[in-house]
Amino acid sequence: MKENFKKAVLLLGMSITIPTVSIAQENIETDISADLVSGYIWRGQDLGNVSIQPTLSVSYKGFSLSAWGSVGFEGKDTKELDLTLGYTIGGFSISVTDYWFDGGSGYFHYGSDNTNHTFEAQVGYDFGFLAVNWYTNFAGYDGVNNEGSRAYASYVSVTAPFKLGGLDWTAEICATPWANDFYNASEELHCNGSNGFAVSDISLQAGKDVKITRSFSVPVFAKLTWNPRTEGTYFVFGLNF
Repeated sequence: MKENFKKAVLLLGMSITIPTVSIAQENIETDISADLVSGYIWRGQDLGNVSIQPTLSVSYKGFSLSAWGSVGFEGKDTKELDLTLGYTIGGFSISVTDYWFDGGSGYFHYGSDNTNHTFEAQVGYDFGFLAVNWYTNFAGYDGVNNEGSRAYASYVSVTAPFKLGGLDWTAEICATPWANDFYNASEELHCNGSNGFAVSDISLQAGKDVKITRSFSVPVFAKLTWNPRTEGTYFVFGLNF
């Protein structure tokens, strides 16, 4: 979810470590972009079909505030709006995200039993050759365990970028560390979550810039995802503008 935000955080962290670029961080920087994807797959879960996913972000001296959304072409697809406040220094990053989905309570409903918001905290470190991130839901709709108690559903991700055959690749493996029904729940695939530690996303993504004219190119990517817990397999193609 928020691939553009992750890219922005990485670039921001790199700029802090390079003196000639860090001068630019004295000014507020803004960015706007959008992805067009053949399917909305997030953390090993199928959340929709063909979708437009816009991003708007503002950053200043390591701090960033971004808005990310997803709107499917089909009326049945869930609409989503995510707001993220983050801070990055070197390879270290920390953030808090408010995820909101339509189809239930209105946007300004925040009660524990009457909300479509999920609040998540993230902490991670990017070593360059490997990035590790931990995510935990701490408020709103955050999932329950097998006993029906609050689960504080969590997710850990390990990603490794590399180059091969002229393309930029990213390999990723992710897991949920304990029982919850927030991740890996699928009626279609007859899975109601995880009973404990479960690998829930093994993926491989490749991307490159496709030149349209001499001065204009469009980044494209393809991503193959397998969820061992639900046995779901997905292949997505996307364009970034």
